[in-house]
Amino acid sequence: MIKAVDLRKGKLVNHEGNLYTVHAAQHVAKGNKRSYIQAKLKALKSGSIIDVRFSVDDRIETPFIESKSYEYLYRDGNEYILMDQETYEQVHVSAEMMTEAEQYLKGNELVSLSIIDGETVAVELPNTVELVVTDAPPVVKGATATNQSKEVTLETGLRVKVPPFIENGEVLRIDTRTGDYIERAK
Repeated sequence: MIKAVDLRKGKLVNHEGNLYTVHAAQHVAKGNKRSYIQAKLKALKSGSIIDVRFSVDDRIETPFIESKSYEYLYRDGNEYILMDQETYEQVHVSAEMMTEAEQYLKGNELVSLSIIDGETVAVELPNTVELVVTDAPPVVKGATATNQSKEVTLETGLRVKVPPFIENGEVLRIDTRTGDYIERAK
């Protein structure tokens, strides 16, 4: 059991007898009224999203989840192929479960699988990935009056806003939770 205040995106919860992942959670405080947590929960089985309001003191049940690290190998049609690091067993995960994976994963990255009763229920991408810039527009000379940024294309096809000094071939560190540029990889 966790308090509603501790709800975070990606957390797995049991609400009214069904399993949901937290799609979004926001703490709302309006003047002198009681504050509450406004959450969007995505059903694991159907994929439907519901809006739920919790009191900050509500207790929410969380199921026992086995979390295990797997290596992403490749995509095969509508499935992603992952490999257990210890047993080398390959697991097939549907593309619906890994919705943003194709934008961030190129191969050999570690992902975390959440497993309940032997069934994969959620996949968590690494927090950051390193991707190569494949298409970057040239720098505009003299455009230094304000904080400028430009949009570049990375090797997976992801488009990201970056500072103007980034060029083709550079390796960038990208936050998979927000899709934002963090820094140049060292």
